[in-house]
Amino acid sequence: MPSGGRQRLEATVRGRVQGVGFRHFALRRAQQLGLDGWVRNALDGTVRVAAEGPAEALQAFLAMLREGPAWAHVERVEASFGPPHGEPPGFRIR
Repeated sequence: MPSGGRQRLEATVRGRVQGVGFRHFALRRAQQLGLDGWVRNALDGTVRVAAEGPAEALQAFLAMLREGPAWAHVERVEASFGPPHGEPPGFRIR
């Protein structure tokens, strides 16, 4: 992952991650870290996430996504980092 400055994280979370409060979990954690972006359920049963902020905060967020809430069972997280796309301020559920 590029170091320093503002970055973007795009992630797909696989496992038992829908219907278990995963989006609200991600929303709260992203807000705590001051990240901008969104989280949404995908039709294939995964959860998709896009977040922008400082590299260190994104790494912490990714670690939280890998754990998930107590009711979820995260099998794996596919993640990529890159330059920010200019998400509007705040984090939201789509």
